[in-house]
Amino acid sequence: MTREFQLDLHSEFLRADLFLNMGQPVEAARVLQPVVDAEPGNEAALELLARAYFGSAQLTRAEESLARLVALSPSNGWARRALARTLERLSRRDEATVHHRMADALGAA
Repeated sequence: MTREFQLDLHSEFLRADLFLNMGQPVEAARVLQPVVDAEPGNEAALELLARAYFGSAQLTRAEESLARLVALSPSNGWARRALARTLERLSRRDEATVHHRMADALGAA
C-alpha cells in the first residue's frame, strides 16, 4: 500500500468521524465503507462504521460490523456491549444476553 493511499484512507477516516460527530451517521457510513473494505482488520475504522450504522438504525449492518469487531478482538468490552444493544434492538434478547454477560465480565460500561 502506498503512503499516499494510506493518507487518503486516514483522511477519509477523519472525515467520517467528523460526519458522525456532526450527527450525520449515514454520510459517515458511506465514507467509511471503502476504508473498511481497504483495511478489513482496522479495528478503529470498523468500530466507527458500526457506530455510524447503529446511529442511523441500520441495525443489520451494525450487527455485521460489530460481529467482525468481536471476532478480531474478543476482549473488546465496548464491542460486546454495542453488539448486545444492537441485538436487543433487533428483538434478539437471548443472543444479546450472552454479549452483555461478556461485556460485564470485561468491565465494560
